[in-house]
Amino acid sequence: MNWEDVRYFLAIANAGTLSGAARQLDVDQATISRRLATLEAELGTRLVNRLPRRAELTSLGQEVLEQALAIEDRMFSIKRLAMTAHSELRAKITISAPPILARHFLAPHLLTLSQGLPQVQISVLSEPHFASLSRLEADLAMRLAPGVADCDIVKKIGQMEFALYATMAYPNIVTPEQWEFIGYTANELSFDHKTWLYQIIGDRRVICEVADLSNQYEAACSGIGVAGLPCFLADSDPRLVKLQTTEPMLNLGIWLALHPDRRNDRRVRETTAAIIGLVEALGLG
Repeated sequence: MNWEDVRYFLAIANAGTLSGAARQLDVDQATISRRLATLEAELGTRLVNRLPRRAELTSLGQEVLEQALAIEDRMFSIKRLAMTAHSELRAKITISAPPILARHFLAPHLLTLSQGLPQVQISVLSEPHFASLSRLEADLAMRLAPGVADCDIVKKIGQMEFALYATMAYPNIVTPEQWEFIGYTANELSFDHKTWLYQIIGDRRVICEVADLSNQYEAACSGIGVAGLPCFLADSDPRLVKLQTTEPMLNLGIWLALHPDRRNDRRVRETTAAIIGLVEALGLG
């Protein structure tokens, strides 16, 4: 049995459609269909019912999926152990971070990080979701919440304080009851910052919506309304002023996560130390 055929089957199960699996693996749909047909022919049974709008696993397909996932876990485990054993030969470290940290914490200080990590290529993934460290989507993950994966080692390395900001020219700056806010688009899931922001907004108007906190910062700088922003970012921007309010402000931990198999990885340890040093140097520790 060819593992590549099984890998394509896993992508179908994960995506729920053949076209979704094709996008996930960056191949055409015909390749997905061919790989699945090859696997089914080798096993002598159908694993997936090809419906008009979805790919539905058969009962045997569900059982095969469980076994395939277990095999995949072991393969990733082998890869993690091999990477740790030969970490000195590896010249690339991938760091996953939410957009606000990727854009406004990591990107502006890549030179500083690079100088502390000679011979290492730093790759930054700006993602709103948690990268899977077990599946090697990243070597390290910066987060604004501890996460739910019990297999990850998670350490709190700093604190991010928030406040309300607008431009000095914002017309309603001294009349809180007339503040108009920059919010999130409706398809964003609930999370700490969004929950806090809408509690602050209450019955007041949301004047515009954007997808993430980094874009809320840019919108606030345009003068359109009030935004709940990280103090480390907004306090240093002369276009913005911190608004006075008696409402409770948000305080989020900054967390760094790694997989237990990577704890002895030299490159991961060095990058961890460099990130912690940068957090402390910027007063976020």
